Amino acid sequence: MLAGKFYTVVSQEQPAEQSVHTQIEWNGAHPIFEGHFPGQPVVPGVCQMQTIQELLSASIGKKLMVEKVGNMKFLNMIDPRVNPQVTVEISYTVEEGGYKTTAVIKHEGTTFLKFQGRFK
Repeated sequence: MLAGKFYTVVSQEQPAEQSVHTQIEWNGAHPIFEGHFPGQPVVPGVCQMQTIQELLSASIGKKLMVEKVGNMKFLNMIDPRVNPQVTVEISYTVEEGGYKTTAVIKHEGTTFLKFQGRFK
């Protein structure tokens, strides 16, 4: 799990049923940034997806895995020095033993990641 090491949950709210909005703070001193990339850290896409997975799993109360990615767009890079805090907005519907999910990672007017898929 990345939580507690790679990022910290700053605040969380549930604006609607089957929806969770979480403000997190990246740990810019995490060793992953020494290799991704030295002197110019970028939050790896796989770590962004893992963050969504962890936050959704915590919200639902069970460990989930990505089953299918319908659409995933990385629109901007996240430099933890420039954007140490971001908001992760997740909404989902229960269907056939899984969770159809839409997620966005953003900060103010900048969107970093858009995801649509299914967790199981």
